[in-house]
Parts: sequence; structure tokens; C-alpha cells
Amino acid sequence: MLQVDVAPGVHRIQNAYTNWYLIEEGSSLTVVDCGTRSSWASFEDALQRLGRKASDVEAVVLTHAHFDHIGFAERARSELGVPVLVHERDVELTKRPMSYAHERSRLPYLLMPKAMPIVAGLLRERAFWPTPVEKVETYSGGRLAVPGSPEVVFTPGHTFGHCALHLHGRDTLIAGDCIVTLNPYTGRTGPQIVAGAATADSGAALASLDAVAATGATIVLTGHGDPWRGGAQEAVRLAREAGRS
Repeated sequence: MLQVDVAPGVHRIQNAYTNWYLIEEGSSLTVVDCGTRSSWASFEDALQRLGRKASDVEAVVLTHAHFDHIGFAERARSELGVPVLVHERDVELTKRPMSYAHERSRLPYLLMPKAMPIVAGLLRERAFWPTPVEKVETYSGGRLAVPGSPEVVFTPGHTFGHCALHLHGRDTLIAGDCIVTLNPYTGRTGPQIVAGAATADSGAALASLDAVAATGATIVLTGHGDPWRGGAQEAVRLAREAGRS
């Protein structure tokens, strides 16, 4: 599913309840996250519908390296010849994306009725069999030299190297999974951090919400769930209220 201009020059694509994004700047594109292995077809469709070519893509930036976010990153790297950027603390996870640290067992969440359709969707999209990324370039902070010039906002907790990306001139934060509006492990909606079944350190994730609020962005684009347009500070307030899960 392609949703055009969820923020100025930013397009949302959703596969299996997981979001990834295209940032336009002039004639160039940055891909932010890569959904699942099956998201390549959606990528090609989105380019066609936007009147773009694969050669317009200059980089892939990963907010983190979980299995449902690295999707077609290796295919983009190998077939399009574009760099894949990830925070230096998530490099090892790009090699073994299913080996992520998590506080709680995943098994109890599989029985939650609202989560079952999400798990089924991930299975259909082959999300649990990601292709490792053979070669990455690392970032740690500052503005990235890719189309859109996003500023790195370090938000560890979901993974140890998780980052959000602040698009200053577009009043937009691409939050990845540091804050979501759909919890894929419980099916609960509204701003919150991801359940402990997929979060390395929920305490750190809650503390990282300070950095989200500090951006002051009006639009928050999450890794799961609908765009939030009520401002980063309000999203953070509600996420803290929701707490751990």
C-alpha cells in the first residue's frame, strides 16, 4: 500500500502492518527501512506510481536492523549499487536480524487475538526469513549525506542502535520503532513503545522518548501504525502513559 505525501515529499509504503518510507529531494530518493523480503514488489510498484526509476535511489537508511525492517536492503545494495546505512551499534544485527535482544518471551504474545492477524501477515510476507545485509556503512549522529538530509536522533532501547530521523524542513520525524501507533505484539493502537518481546531494554526505550519530544516535530511517522499528526510531545506523553507491555 502506497500513501503519497504523508509528509512533504515523504511517501509511506506498508506491507504486513510494517511501514517503510521514500524521501524525495529533487530527482533523488532515499529509502528509509525496507519492510519484509516480499516488499521489493511494493518498492517497484511505488517507483512506477511515482514516476520514478530505480536509478533515482541514492541510499537506504535503516532506523534499526530488525527482521521486518531490513527486508529488501541487501537486494537494493547488490542490484542497485546503493549504500545501506545503519547505526554502528546495529551492524551485527544486520548480519543476524533474527538474533535480536528482547526482554520477554515472544510466545505469550502469539496467543493475543489482536496480534494474530499481524503475525499471519508477517508470515505471508516471509518476514521471518530476512536476507542478511552483506555490507553496510555506519552512522552515529549528525545529518546524513543522503537525499532529504535527515538528522540522526539516537533513540536506543528497541535495539541498542535504534535511531529516528528528523526532517527539519518538513516538520517530520521518521521514528522507526522507538515509538509506534500500532504495537505488533499486542495489536494495541495509539502512541507507545513496542512490547518487550521485541525490545532490548524498555527502560531505555522510555528514556529515549525525551529525544523524540525534543524534536518538536508535528508529524511522527512510525514503523508500525498510522502517521501521528498531533505533535511529538503529545505522542511521547501518551506513550509514557501507556508504559511497558
